[in-house]
Formats: sequence, structure tokens, C-alpha cells
Amino acid sequence: MLDRLEMFIALANERHFGRAAEAHGVTQPTLSAAIRALEGELGVQLVLRGARFQGLTPEGERVLDWARRIVADSRQMKDEMRARRKGLTGRLRLGVIPTALPMVAELVTPFLQRHPNLSLQILSRTSIELLEEMQSLQLDAGVSYLDNEPLGRVTTVALYRESYRLLLRHDHPLAGAGRVQWGDLAGLRLCLLVGSMQNRRIIDRQLAEAGISVQASVESNSLLALVAQVLGGDWATVVTEQAARMFGNRPDLVALPIDPAPEIPARPGPQVGLIAPWRETHTPVIAALIEAAERLAGRRVTPPPR
Repeated sequence: MLDRLEMFIALANERHFGRAAEAHGVTQPTLSAAIRALEGELGVQLVLRGARFQGLTPEGERVLDWARRIVADSRQMKDEMRARRKGLTGRLRLGVIPTALPMVAELVTPFLQRHPNLSLQILSRTSIELLEEMQSLQLDAGVSYLDNEPLGRVTTVALYRESYRLLLRHDHPLAGAGRVQWGDLAGLRLCLLVGSMQNRRIIDRQLAEAGISVQASVESNSLLALVAQVLGGDWATVVTEQAARMFGNRPDLVALPIDPAPEIPARPGPQVGLIAPWRETHTPVIAALIEAAERLAGRRVTPPPR
């Protein structure tokens, strides 16, 4: 049954029989037969069928919840037994919000040095995509915002708080300002992350508090694209301090700290950290990753809300 449950999860994730079969490494007829056999074993219809996949039945949605728990428990058991035999091995799939990508090496480099038989896949994801893919077992853990939007029942380790820099070309009229306030961004040709990114929503709130409404002329889901745009002309973008360390050392770029206006009370920046699905006992790999994050952060793991 376990293999059938994994194929069912793949179908729910891909929402297409052909792609689900490819993801699971079987033929489409094999996957279709496995789903029908699972339906026969459970005595309920799981999938709405027509000329193509049309979704899950209410029973299918409930079975999907059980399937994810059963498959996750099975993987945890296998990982634990393998770790007892060989130490930590396998592949860790880590989703990371784009603004945290410049710092993620600080977490994973010492982690991989301690566990050289592990391999790592780092995937850029929005905060919403990250949570969805952890729930669907497509990601094992992530690095995301902790305190701006609901996370659900997860384990967290706070790593740092974001602060922001205005990134300009060295010959931009504002390049010599030293520091700026959010209100100074009014009238600039801005290129920013797309609205589906939580970072963009945070920046929009900062600008709104400063009393300005900015329409970005260029939007992207890639920091590299924004930096390239700045290098190409009189554009400006807002990056985190971590990204500024990476890009701001170039002689042709300037990264200016952004301060709140004097009349706006100062408050800590958004918190970013490791998140992993909450479990009473984590897999050895996730437990080791949490330990690495705690060493980096110098603080203990935050329990989930009750």
C-alpha cells in the first residue's frame, strides 16, 4: 500500500496523471492502475476523472492527509535506520525565500562539513510556496519569514532580522547621500520583487507608513535580475543587508542604509529563520539541520503554538 500512497501523493501534487507518473518513475498505466487498486482497497473513489484529472473527491482529500502522514512516518523510519547503519546520508530538499539566499551558505556549509555523505538541493521559493511544498512532502525544510504571516504548526529557529538598503549605481544622484529614509524613495525609478513575494509586501508597508505609494516600473522574482537592472541605468532597488554585502562591494554599486522617518517609531525588522514540519521526533537529517541552525543562531528552538 505504501507505494500506492506515494503515487497518490504524486498525483495530488502534480494534478496530472502523466506528470505524476514521470515524477514517481513509472508509466502512466502503472500509476493509474495503482490509484484504482488503492480505491478498491479503501472502498471509496479518490479521484474525479474525465478526459483528464479533475481533482480529488472529499474522500480523496481526507485520504491525502493520511497518506502524507503515513509516507512521512515511513520515510522517517527508513532515515533513522539508515542513519544508525551508515550515518546521515541521502538528499535534503531546502526551500529558501529569495532574500535569504545570500546567507543560506552560512547555515548549510558547516552542516555539510559535519555530514559529508548528505547532498543538498536549495530551491528558491516564495514563503507561501515553501509552506505548501513542505506540506505536500516536496520540501523537507525551508528558510523563510517567521513573524509576518501565519506559518501553521512548524518548528522554527530564528536566524536573523532583516534590515534594508537602497541599491544604486555609483553615478546615481543619490549615491553620495550616505543614508536615506523610506520617504526618499518617492520619485525614484524602482525595480522590485513581484507582489507574490512576502519581502515586497513588507517593503510596500514600509513605503505606505512613510506616506508614499510607489509603482515599480520593473518587477522580478529574481534578485539577480533587479541588480542587473540597476547596473543598466538610473534605477534603484531595495535589498536586504545580506544581499547588500554580496552586491554592494562592487565599485559600480552603492548600498545605502534606509532609516525610518523620525516621526515613525523604530521597530525590529522581520525575523527570518529555519522552518521544518512539526514532529514529536524529527528525522535524523532534519534534527541535524535544526541543530546546525541553533548553533548558527545561538538560541534554542521555538516550540510551535499550542
